[in-house]
Amino acid sequence: MNKIYRETYAEINLKNLYENYKMVKNRIGDKNIIPVVKANAYGHGVLQVVEYLYSNNIDYFAVSTLEEAFEIREKFQDVDILVMGDVKSEYFDISAKKRITISICNEDQLQGIKDLSVKLKVHIKVDTGMNRLGFKSEKEVLDAFHNLNNNDTIYIEGIYTHFSTADCDEDYFKMQLERFKKLLHVLDYEFEIIHVSNSSSAIKYEHNLSFTTHVRLGISLYGLTLDKETKFLKDTYRLITHISDIKHLNIGDKVGYGATYKALKEELIGVLPIGYADGFIRRNRDSFVEINGKKYPIIGNICMDQMFIRIDKDITKNDKVIMFGNLISIDDVATRLDTINYEIICQISYRVPKIYIK
Repeated sequence: MNKIYRETYAEINLKNLYENYKMVKNRIGDKNIIPVVKANAYGHGVLQVVEYLYSNNIDYFAVSTLEEAFEIREKFQDVDILVMGDVKSEYFDISAKKRITISICNEDQLQGIKDLSVKLKVHIKVDTGMNRLGFKSEKEVLDAFHNLNNNDTIYIEGIYTHFSTADCDEDYFKMQLERFKKLLHVLDYEFEIIHVSNSSSAIKYEHNLSFTTHVRLGISLYGLTLDKETKFLKDTYRLITHISDIKHLNIGDKVGYGATYKALKEELIGVLPIGYADGFIRRNRDSFVEINGKKYPIIGNICMDQMFIRIDKDITKNDKVIMFGNLISIDDVATRLDTINYEIICQISYRVPKIYIK
């Protein structure tokens, strides 16, 4: 770990992350889990997460882009990597040479396989109702399958779809599921890997799905979920900083850009070395942080590199400040900002270093 000079960092608990993996694994039985490590492992640090899971005999990972796949491949030669996003056909050769598995999801890709010179492993992506990526109609799926299956440079390893409402709309989930099952029946092919469940579906429905071989575990690997009733997951991410300075305010003193906060009495404020350039955005004003197990209010406008909190005489310079991940959960922050927990951890910027608990 590089030295931390600013005392602002993210604390990543890899031990809890692996515990989340095992807890979901216990719920789905003898099926395999493909950890989703896209977007820098949801802000947790992709190489460190892959290394820790690989040390625990996990060797298949999913990402969103070819760049993400190549980053993992450079360090880990023995793992399987599935790219779930759209990869242009001009990059099929380099993908094959680096042993990256590609999702085939559109006609342009099908046209591109004609020029392949190296064996390429693929998964067919089926759109059952997300209307994002994948072949949608029965004819499209059948044509894609036959096109791929009749090409000697293609190995069809798997097929999958993605549920858009597993966390919130069971009827729509069931509709997507039935569409996929019907397509599998029509294809009548023994795929090595069949995966449909994301985190929500894995936890809620996968134990009733007899035809699948794998699940994709994304946000719940990192201790988060969109299903409010799920309580068994362990936290993996805390954002931490420290009091860098303490200021005494007299009555009428104002604070920060725009002078938006005015002291109505004598007060103490703490200055924190963290701001919106670190991903703690300005909309977090008028909320709270945690110090020594107690909440303290954020005041004034959050600056690019600094921010302010109102404190009491019990607080001293250099006290640890937990921005979120303990008393104030990531879900609390997401609710406050009218977004989802994914966005909170993904928006923490590159300049916040990470400390890993193993």
